[in-house]
Amino acid sequence: MATPAFEEIAETFEFLDDWEDRYRHVIDLGRAMPPLEDSFKVPALKVDGCASQVWLRPQIAAGQFDFQGDSDAMIVRGLIAVLHALYSGVAVAEIGKIDAHAELGRLGLNEHLSSQRSNGVRAMVERIRKVAAEA
Repeated sequence: MATPAFEEIAETFEFLDDWEDRYRHVIDLGRAMPPLEDSFKVPALKVDGCASQVWLRPQIAAGQFDFQGDSDAMIVRGLIAVLHALYSGVAVAEIGKIDAHAELGRLGLNEHLSSQRSNGVRAMVERIRKVAAEA
């Protein structure tokens, strides 16, 4: 059920044998992501439960889910980019059907993130799912 953008990340990860290379790739994905305007870095868009500061700005247009995001930590910006690839362009009604834990597991992220980072990813996924469910 993953998007083509997420599948591209998964394929890249298959070629990267070393976790350090994968980690760098996640950071590069975050660097390539456009920053969130400071005017959107407000408490209402801040994600609780993350060790770093994280903001997600959901956008729904024509029944499709999208979001912008940012963090003060480069690895977390990369994780936001991975989640963006997983969820962006998906029909709002389908968001809840995506098993983010399983999809991220395909990348090996479940085993290589600290418990704090894993909790942060879970909090971001929960926010995405909540926004989509309320739409």
